[in-house]
Formats: sequence, C-alpha cells, structure tokens
Amino acid sequence: MDRKETAKLMENVMTELSEKEGFLGIEDDEKRKRIVLSAQEILTTTDKIIKSYIRVSTEHGIMRIPAYRVQHNNISGFYKGGIRFSEFVSEEEVENLAILMTLKNALHRLPFGGAKGGVHVDPRKYSEKELNLISKKYVQRFARDLGPNHDIPAPDLGTNEQVIDWMVGEFKTIHPGQAYLGSFTGKSVENGGARGRREATGKGTFLSYIWLLSQWYDEHVSGNGINRTKQWETISNLKQQADNSDPIRVAVQGFGNVGSVAALEAYQCSEIAHRVVAVSDRYTTLYNEKGLDVRALAAYTIGGKDLPKNSEELAAAGVEASVLPVDAVLTCETDVLILAAIENQIHERNMKQVNARVLVEGANAPISTEADDYFEAAGTVVIPDILANAGGVIVSYLEWKQSRITELYSEDDILDEMGTQMKETLKSVYERYFSSVGHTLRFTCFTLALERLTSLLYKHGKLY
Repeated sequence: MDRKETAKLMENVMTELSEKEGFLGIEDDEKRKRIVLSAQEILTTTDKIIKSYIRVSTEHGIMRIPAYRVQHNNISGFYKGGIRFSEFVSEEEVENLAILMTLKNALHRLPFGGAKGGVHVDPRKYSEKELNLISKKYVQRFARDLGPNHDIPAPDLGTNEQVIDWMVGEFKTIHPGQAYLGSFTGKSVENGGARGRREATGKGTFLSYIWLLSQWYDEHVSGNGINRTKQWETISNLKQQADNSDPIRVAVQGFGNVGSVAALEAYQCSEIAHRVVAVSDRYTTLYNEKGLDVRALAAYTIGGKDLPKNSEELAAAGVEASVLPVDAVLTCETDVLILAAIENQIHERNMKQVNARVLVEGANAPISTEADDYFEAAGTVVIPDILANAGGVIVSYLEWKQSRITELYSEDDILDEMGTQMKETLKSVYERYFSSVGHTLRFTCFTLALERLTSLLYKHGKLY
C-alpha cells in the first residue's frame, strides 16, 4: 500500500464521513461537507518533510547518505514514529509511513501524532563504528526537529536499542541540561527503556489475530448481529478446525524482532493449538508441513544471524525443514499468514496464489489496495497494519510516560497494559466491521482513526 493508495483510501473515507448525518454534531449537510473537506485537505498533506545528507567517513571513503524525517500531523499529540535504516528508504516511503503512524496512533487513542524517519543505508554492510557515526550524524542533522515535547523517534526496520542508545547520547550532548530520556523510545532498559519493548510489536501482532479467534468469537458465537458472513465463516471454520484437534497452520514472512516473536507466540500458544509450518527471511523460506521448531530457530538467529540456508546449517540449528525460495512463504499451504517483513509484498501479480485465509500485517503496508479488495470479496480476513502492529508504539508511549515519572514499570505491567489497550481497540474495530457490509477491515480502521482526527481538528477550531 503506497502513498497514493493511502491518500485515496483516506479520501474515500472522508467522502463517507461528509455524508454521515449528524457527524460532528452538524446537521446542515453543506456545512458538514465543507468542514470534512477542510479536514481532508489537512490530513492528506504533510506538515513537514526534512531531507538531509549524512556524510560519514568509512573504510571505502566519504559516504554521502540520504536521510529523512517526516512529520505528518500532530493534532492528537507530539509527533511519534520510528527511524529505519534500509537500502529501500525513499522520501515517498517515509512520508507514507508517517501518515500511517498518524492513523495508527489515532485508532488506538494514543496521545501522539505521526512521524517517521529513514536513512538510505543497508546496515548489514557497515561496521559497528560506522553505524555509530551514522546514528550520531542523524541526530546532529535533525536535532532541532526532535525532542520529548515535539517529535519522539523509536527503532524500526534495521535499527535497534543500540542505535537508539547512541542517538540518545548524541541528543544529550547537543542539548546539555535538558530532559533527554523521553526524546527517544525503544532504548535499552539500562538507559531508561521499557521492559518488553523489543517483543511488543510481535506479541501485539499475534494478539490481534488470536483475540479475534478466541475471546471475540466466543462472545459472538451465536452469530447474532453478524453481517460479514464470508469472513465470519472463515473464522468459524478455523475455530472448528482447532476444536477438532487439528492445529491451525501458520506461516510467518520475516524473522526479525516482529516475525520471530509472532512465530514464537503461535508456537507456544496455549489457548488454541497452532503449527508453524513456514518462516522466512530475506534469503530463504523454511518449510515443514509437520511444524518447525521455532524455539530452536529463534536461538539460532540470536545476534542477527540469518535463518539456516542449507542442510548443514539446519543440522547445526537442530531443525528439520525444506529450504525453499524466499517468496514461497507467501503461497505455501497455510491457514494464517503473518506478514512481518517490508512493504508491498502481496499485490495484483501474486494475490491469487495466496492460500491463507487470515492475513495479519505485522509489517507496515505489505498488502496493496487491490489485493485487499480481492481478499475481502473472497472472504479472507485481513487484519491491517495500523490495527495489528501497534504493540510497539503502545509500549513506546508507556516508556515515554515512565521517563516523566522516573519510575521503571515491570515487564508484566508493560505487557498487561499493552494488551488491555489493544483489546479495547480490537473490540471497537471488530464490532463495527462484522456488523457492517461493503468495506474492508482496513477501511473500518481508517474510518475510526479519521473520525477521531477530524473531531479533534474541529474541536481545536482548525476547520471552517
């Protein structure tokens, strides 16, 4: 789902809101349409795009690396969003991700707006010393636009708590005497970070699916008030499969912080039996129809190692699997597919080869709008990114909050609070989606987010 698709979906939602009787308490149709159109103009444009070049001395000479910070909108709170190091980073990608952060934070009712950062660099090709320099240079370039009461970055694809710790150290150097702990989230615990932050996104991703299949389904098992019959049948069939002692098959694309944790959650799930049949990284897919030993794979990949690529590495990991092409994870025989890699993975060219009946977006924007519409018509349940992968930003909010009270929460407190917050959002989204017809689950999420953002703009006197 690229920048244009995001904007188009937002415009479609806003058109419906402009025609919704009584929205914002405005009964006059013309006035309401004018007000909502004003909100649309604000929310489909970006507050600020900052581009710079990071100059770093490497063993290959001076490198000039493009870097970005995009601040989309802050009507609901300080700008908030991760910084990614990736060779695929571009201005358009970072802007799209910033918009999705605004919507995600609004959907989950967090006191943050949306931002995103990126550096066009493959971190695997740089030494630790070079990554340290890139991290510090990033803060130097964007320091005037960051801060605990303005824009609060976090780790993302290609970055981790070590990178964030370096950035915090540089921010502290540039702003002596100022509060600095809340300037970034995703720090190490020793540096004021939240316990459980690394696992939060993966745990939340799996929660968005398992809560639908277990608690939400059990509360609505009679089917009363359910209008989404094809998707309801999909969930019912999966639940029946599990009740018949036939474990639900799961495939996971991406085996980093999000994918590996989501795979472990499925592997260890005590509520409903699952069998993880496939996992992948950027080089390979591992497949075993009888189930993979996810715990052994997680141990093997500690420290950033890739998944085993051949029989010798599989033997070293103590895992039985077939080694398949990297894209095989998308089309293998599975019931649930968790997408935890990068954007634009399922689209018009491969959507009809996908066999999973539930797709969960642990990554940002991995499914195109056309594919989303195709799956909706087919009865496939697609749990979108702004709903599923919010565990990280929820825990980031708790980390930012604990920096203000200078008191560390326990890991259990953090994960319990994250689960409670996510379940409240899941309930409101699933209730509206399954009781309605005609729109995707993503459209429902965008609607709830844009209702809140438009209401805030209106109440703040920003719309005329």
